[in-house]
Amino acid sequence: MSNAQNDHEKFIRMAIELSARAALEYATGGAFGSVIVKDGKVISTGMNRVVASHDPTWHGEMEAIRLACITLQSFKLPGCILYTSAEPCPMCMATCYWAGIDQVFYAATVEDALEYGNFDDRPIYEQLALPKEQRSIKMTQMLQKEAVDVWKEYKAKPDKIPY
Repeated sequence: MSNAQNDHEKFIRMAIELSARAALEYATGGAFGSVIVKDGKVISTGMNRVVASHDPTWHGEMEAIRLACITLQSFKLPGCILYTSAEPCPMCMATCYWAGIDQVFYAATVEDALEYGNFDDRPIYEQLALPKEQRSIKMTQMLQKEAVDVWKEYKAKPDKIPY
């Protein structure tokens, strides 16, 4: 087995261990743990804390990404790899794109999370594929001109930081 393969397995095992702590030891949420690595070094870790925090966004991947951004003092994470105990949900995967994560390694599949944890991402994907007016969460647009006025000022702002 190559050194790279050994490293990948080492980091994914760390993510699985974090998932066990979250779900079985601390009971902070589901069995989700994550590790972010850059240049072979662990930058951050995260575990699911949805139940403990009463925050539906406190997934292991989200915690690891937030902490990596703080550690690296950047909202972009080029050169970083996410190792996670389970395939990321739509929110976490979208955050990987926003953060510029280079690669994701995962252990359990979304099907495993559904079968053993009753975590079902399918309705989210289905809802996002629908036109806005057909989604189960009603969306109503208001005050577009006022909002666009702010966007216009932002576009013209010379010292804005693009992302």
